[in-house]
Amino acid sequence: MRTRKHAQTRPSPVPVALLLIDVLTTFAFPDGDAILKGALGMRDALVKLKGRGRARAAGIPVLYVNDNFGDWRSEKEVLMGRCLEAKGGAFVRPLLPDSEDYFVLKPMHSGFYMTPLEVLLEHLQVETLILTGITSNSCLTVTAHDANMRGFDIYIPPDCSCARNAEEHAQALAQLEAMAGANLRPSGSLKLPELVRAAQVSQRGGVPARPRARKG
Repeated sequence: MRTRKHAQTRPSPVPVALLLIDVLTTFAFPDGDAILKGALGMRDALVKLKGRGRARAAGIPVLYVNDNFGDWRSEKEVLMGRCLEAKGGAFVRPLLPDSEDYFVLKPMHSGFYMTPLEVLLEHLQVETLILTGITSNSCLTVTAHDANMRGFDIYIPPDCSCARNAEEHAQALAQLEAMAGANLRPSGSLKLPELVRAAQVSQRGGVPARPRARKG
């Protein structure tokens, strides 16, 4: 079988990726108002982490992993427009994806379940994930556990995700640190160039990499 050529998507120059989980949303669901309040509280930190002074400057690819709201025929632009017109527009607007970002639709809670996320990460040669978004005790938790099972190193800055309230958020993060090995360093303390260098050393075999889960 001939190897497929990826004319538009090349391996990432760094083995680290920033995932924004379900940040494109209408908040039109139970407890949506409470989650929107938490989302607005962490919005600025996430905008700064993604921005050209942080992830962009370090060459880290940004992947949006988003719920499809049960509509497989909807395009990204339609989804963005729907979210901007909803009550969470003030949260969504500064976090809209641009032409440099990747976009993955998911049908369920995990970013890996029935999506091309794992294939994309393998093609980009990513070893370390920075997980952010909504919510820490639901979709982010399930995605983190699936990432851990696949051998990725995981960072979850507490100030770049939220839950319905601070107590649930703290409980979710504590569980992810204990059970998924997540590093909970705040976004302002994440030294991205150092994180990239450590991942590159691990990728080259300088430090034993965590084994990837076998398929099959």
